[in-house]
Amino acid sequence: MTFYCALSTLFIAYFFLVIRRRDNVHVPLNWPYVGMLPSLLPNVHRVHDWFTDILKGGSHSFLFMGPWFSGMATVLTCNPDDLHYVTKTRASNFPKGSDFTERFDILGDGLIPTSGDLWRNQRKIAQKLVHSKEFRVSAVMVTREKVEKGLVPMLNDVAQQGMVVDLQDVFRRCAFDSMCKLVFGVDPCCLSIEFPTVPFVQATNEADEAVILRYIMPKSWWKLQRWLNIGSEKKLAEAWERVDHFIYHHISSRKQELTKLTKEKAGDNTQTTSPDLLTSYINYQLHDNDADNLHKSDKFLRDTTLNLLVAGKDTTSVALAWFFWLLSKYPRSETKILEELRAISPQKNKDLVVFDPLELDGLVYLHAALCETLRLFPSVPGLPRSVAERDVLPSGIEVRPGMSIIFLNYALGRMEDIWGKDALEFKPERWISDKGTLKLDYSKYLVFGAGQRICLGKDLAFIQMKGVAATTLFNFHVHVVEGQHVCLKPSIVLPIRNGLMVRMIKRSV
Repeated sequence: MTFYCALSTLFIAYFFLVIRRRDNVHVPLNWPYVGMLPSLLPNVHRVHDWFTDILKGGSHSFLFMGPWFSGMATVLTCNPDDLHYVTKTRASNFPKGSDFTERFDILGDGLIPTSGDLWRNQRKIAQKLVHSKEFRVSAVMVTREKVEKGLVPMLNDVAQQGMVVDLQDVFRRCAFDSMCKLVFGVDPCCLSIEFPTVPFVQATNEADEAVILRYIMPKSWWKLQRWLNIGSEKKLAEAWERVDHFIYHHISSRKQELTKLTKEKAGDNTQTTSPDLLTSYINYQLHDNDADNLHKSDKFLRDTTLNLLVAGKDTTSVALAWFFWLLSKYPRSETKILEELRAISPQKNKDLVVFDPLELDGLVYLHAALCETLRLFPSVPGLPRSVAERDVLPSGIEVRPGMSIIFLNYALGRMEDIWGKDALEFKPERWISDKGTLKLDYSKYLVFGAGQRICLGKDLAFIQMKGVAATTLFNFHVHVVEGQHVCLKPSIVLPIRNGLMVRMIKRSV
């Protein structure tokens, strides 16, 4: 009994000693043995806002300490100097690292989790394919076709029937169909008024939830769950099987099609354009002398196509959901975008107008509004890095091997000393110069990454977002249903927790 009284007295004394010495009252207490975990667990449901509150004070960087020997020591930062240092000045010292690769093991050896030579080789191949003229033409064509033949008819049916729909789910289905067409050359047609269940999408969503838990709980805990095949790790294993079944099926089918096509065109040396990325990668395996055994395997195709699909299937759709929610709060911005669209509308006499994504390149306010949406609600709210060698960040925090660093994009967009007193306001004008041109400052805008790892699909993302946003907005007024609680869902991407319930009202163009 005396021991427990002494221990209680020690903890109480520690509490009052530490709390009196803290400069930032939002910074959680670092308790003996358990670290800051007791403060994190009650805030998991609002973890992004909790981290933002912490980072508003001091240098915009702080060291989160997990339980002793848990491997959870992590620098959380939205300090622009730290971000520049880690992504550019000393990028080689801050790779994705083995911890990231282990947490995202479902992605295999693809572009997202890898570092070093393995990443550089894959980046080189992907850059050549994704930045090609042929792929850009394909991306524009696929986006327009899905909007014209899938999204617009569906939204028109919704409007005519007076239905309430989850617009975030609609956009997710649209993005998934488009990305499957671009990556695999097939359209699964999950964007329809019947809202069919898509096992692959369900599997990737379950995998996202399991990976998030791997960041919240000590490594030994989730590894024990994996060993015992219980809890979230069991769900991840089951989701992994469904993901592999989906992708390997498409790899096998495409190889059979190409083999048949090759036999039919024997002796024809005419070079044909690859209609999708999977075909492009298979052709690379067959014809590029630089392709080694690793890059000639089906696993390479599996990892590569999964990474490309994951990178594009949710990021644009959740951004579009936030975009329309913000426009419902700021109708003046909606009016300004409509003015831009009416000025270029080539089909003013048509019942429903579909914009070609290339027509939208010069629309400054639309582009600025999408940038502003991503500032406030970045599709990827956190970018993790590891530490290779001991170093000191510009903010003064010492980092050592075994620690992690996470750039918090969500918090970065809410810092008043970076964006001004109106940091929480939706203000597309902040991206427009006095001359009416776009001004993009990527030093404080890491939505698409930074340095050598800047997102290869940035241009594709804007093509898709503009095509969907412009056509939807021009043809329909999106009425957000009142009374719903719109809030964040802790995830790898940043979706609206319960979706965005809306009614579509056809405009009189």
